Amino acid sequence: MAHTIVLGMQWGDEGKGKIVDLISPAFDAVVRFQGGHNAGHTVKFADRHFALHFLPSGIVHDRIQCLLGNGMVLYPQALFDEIAEVEGAGIKIGDRLLVSDRAQVILPLHAALDGAREAARGEAKIGTTVRGIGPAYETKAARLGVRVGDLAADDLPQRLERLIAWVRPQLAALGVEDDLEVAREVERCRGWAERLAPRVVDGSLTIARWGEAGRGVLFEGAQGTLLDIDHGTYPFVTSSNCTAGGVATGAGLAPTRIDGVLGVIKAYVTRVGAGPFVSELDGAVADHLRARGNEFGTTTGRPRRCGWFDCVAARYARRINGIDALAITKLDVLDEVEEIALCVAYDVDGERVEEFPSSLDVLRRARPIYETVEGWQTSTDGTLDLSELPDKARAYLDRLATEVGAPIGLVSSGPRREETVVLDSTEMRHLLGDRLDAVLAHRDG
Repeated sequence: MAHTIVLGMQWGDEGKGKIVDLISPAFDAVVRFQGGHNAGHTVKFADRHFALHFLPSGIVHDRIQCLLGNGMVLYPQALFDEIAEVEGAGIKIGDRLLVSDRAQVILPLHAALDGAREAARGEAKIGTTVRGIGPAYETKAARLGVRVGDLAADDLPQRLERLIAWVRPQLAALGVEDDLEVAREVERCRGWAERLAPRVVDGSLTIARWGEAGRGVLFEGAQGTLLDIDHGTYPFVTSSNCTAGGVATGAGLAPTRIDGVLGVIKAYVTRVGAGPFVSELDGAVADHLRARGNEFGTTTGRPRRCGWFDCVAARYARRINGIDALAITKLDVLDEVEEIALCVAYDVDGERVEEFPSSLDVLRRARPIYETVEGWQTSTDGTLDLSELPDKARAYLDRLATEVGAPIGLVSSGPRREETVVLDSTEMRHLLGDRLDAVLAHRDG
């Protein structure tokens, strides 16, 4: 059975939740390998709508097991609340959700530090969700963090004492008076440990045993390639590795066990928060894309910045992730646009640049070099077969595939599971472990 990665190729919000939900029937388990509840994955089918933050999108499928991997940072109370919300909507989670004992724990002090720092930055804000994600990864790297498996440890008070001693002077320097008490934090953690205990496992061992039993595993990324801590538009990035390499460390899976990567990419580009965005638009076209695409953050509700498709960034994402096939989302958002532009290269101080720069300074000076194509101005909503798309829409898709350098495997023609073109191709059958027929049946209800 296949071990396949699904991840975003832009700045997140590409529609990964829908794609994971759609292809989950080809797998037996879904694993989140990085990030925290700064992520937001939306799943829609029929009249159902789920906005997930910690839970993998596969959780809406009754037979599929889900694992929160060691590369994640977890705020247990928010996780409990999300479980209750999803179960309250009729999804039976039961013992299908597992949590790695090596995942890091977010404490309220992390969120306090995150919020204080963003407030102090003023106009230079990074644009975090102020939920403590970055500080939790910091304490992990500083070897001061608390892991899920440590919540019941005898030395927890000493661990928390060291952590508070690290946080307190930083809060004070930012003008924030804290009320942190070791005893209260210990009590909170012990309560979390008791509630989490039935779900806690050795994540890497669990995945290995699934593989030994011939079970297919889907690895679900959060955020997107250009927000990766190493490969994104640093420092305007998230605090984890959301590229394909993050699966090996964030889930404990040997790289040689990865069978393929499905890259999710919008037919245009959006970004939330600050940072460079070469093909960004403003004015009427940006407003149209934002309104028609409902471009508001799943987690924060913030309006997303919108721009034309960036081929330079997409080629970069294809290269560093080893993308085998593309899932192109929100094609229908472009249905009413008369003329569509593609950013095929950058102009940096008069020089044509076709490789994505690492320098923030260079990206700020970069100007898009556009080529335009005619829009199709015909509805593609709910299209299920590539042959049914308008000729100009098919030509646009072909151009994207050529520019990015990867074949198309899926095309989303609406927000719901059932509004998707699924190509019967060699690449898709490889990625889905010969369960393409199950995915098609799932799409069609």
